[in-house]
Amino acid sequence: MIQNQTSSPLLQMKNISKNFGATNALDDVDFELKRGEVHALIGENGAGKSTLVKILSGALKADKGGMLLEDTPYSPSNPLDGRRRGVSMIYQELNLAPHLTVEENIMLGKELHSWGFVRQKEMREKVKEALEFVNHPEISPDVPVGKLSIGARQVVEIARALTGRATVLVMDEPTSSLSQEDSALLFQIIGRLKEQGVSVIYISHFLEEVQEVADSFTVLRDGKKVGSGEIKNVSLEELIRLMVGQKIDEMFPRVEHEVGDELLTLEKLKGIHMQDEVSLSLHRGEIVGLAGLIGAGRTELMRAIFGLDAVVEGSVKIAYLSMSPSSPSQRIRQGMGYLSEDRQGEGLAQSRSLADNITLSHFHPYTRFGFLRLKKRRAAVHDWIRRMKIKARDPDQAVLSLSGGNQQKVALARLLHQEADILLLDEPTRGIDVASKSQIYEWIGQLASLGKAILFVSSYFPELLGICDRIAVFHRGQLVDIRPYSQWTAQGIMAAATTGKAV
Repeated sequence: MIQNQTSSPLLQMKNISKNFGATNALDDVDFELKRGEVHALIGENGAGKSTLVKILSGALKADKGGMLLEDTPYSPSNPLDGRRRGVSMIYQELNLAPHLTVEENIMLGKELHSWGFVRQKEMREKVKEALEFVNHPEISPDVPVGKLSIGARQVVEIARALTGRATVLVMDEPTSSLSQEDSALLFQIIGRLKEQGVSVIYISHFLEEVQEVADSFTVLRDGKKVGSGEIKNVSLEELIRLMVGQKIDEMFPRVEHEVGDELLTLEKLKGIHMQDEVSLSLHRGEIVGLAGLIGAGRTELMRAIFGLDAVVEGSVKIAYLSMSPSSPSQRIRQGMGYLSEDRQGEGLAQSRSLADNITLSHFHPYTRFGFLRLKKRRAAVHDWIRRMKIKARDPDQAVLSLSGGNQQKVALARLLHQEADILLLDEPTRGIDVASKSQIYEWIGQLASLGKAILFVSSYFPELLGICDRIAVFHRGQLVDIRPYSQWTAQGIMAAATTGKAV
């Protein structure tokens, strides 16, 4: 554990608990941050990291526990209140207005004015001073942020936090979209912040970065604190063990299935948003898992395969017939189905009925002479509700009124209804309850037993090990290794995903 120092910590969070319905997001978590310290907050997706820092920022209220900031009770009513107290957040998805200039973004909400007049000269000096501090004086205050690179936008976000006199700076996956060069520059900026007495909470899945930049660490797993200490006293293997925790149990039912002929072949495929080309194959009756961290390139690969993103080189072959380039509508006709990780934004038409969502991508069975046979469609949707065990009143119920688990079942029913032979599933169990997850795992196994080919993206390594035949690991856009599930361990996947080196 972290040793006490003679001076009290800058920040203390004691017995923090937070529930979302039946989900226990945080359970009596303690967290301490020293002045001028970089403290890594580590854990798998869903471990509770985001919930903890949202409580710190004022975006959420804890159900239990309290906080002290500089030995003073701290309970921000909202993020603006938190910033006024010196706590600034830099989210993975940067909160910048792309149409505004660098200066306007940095000073937004902090404009200097007297008697109704903006003190433009003072603001310009303040912005230049912040940009010089972060070692980027070449960034013009007048350029629109939308014209900057991702790395430069990250710098602007940091400069914005510094003009607010932040004493605690929370960085959430700050390098997930940065090149190695930009990441190195970011680490230099963090070093300068430490010298100025600014404390940094650094959230990252890239453990080699954590070892380089952090002084101390705290690991969360399933909403609980499971370890903390000085980073110099812990090995990479121990951090991985703390993150992964328990072994796979009976929650992952394995359905017997046979792997058949090759059905999908990717030859040096590179989509417009992919960093590197990818080659792999998928067979009938096979479940191939794609593992990796946020920003590793798995979703970009799936979108390129399905035709949502343009292919710049390479090819997609279905049953040895080249099908590139293509569009989503063509892919559906070719027997391919795609389940987006963004269930609300892309996966479902939230305001439409179950009947519409299940059948919209495959209307043919219910049309005759240009007319829709509603009675036949309704009977078919009733059957899907029964088969998928969807808890709903009737086929006309709006999807947005269903629970997350039932919404995911509707999305899966749509793919099965359109009779897809190749299923691209991107985080199919994210944000749903344990019982629904177990059902989905069983269905995926049953689909494989029927000869369906399944490409399965997941950030939860135990489920990949629990149901997949082969697992491919991605690191920063590159396919590091692909091998049978029996040759992987959760620790091995984590090591490959965080370091880019298969073990």
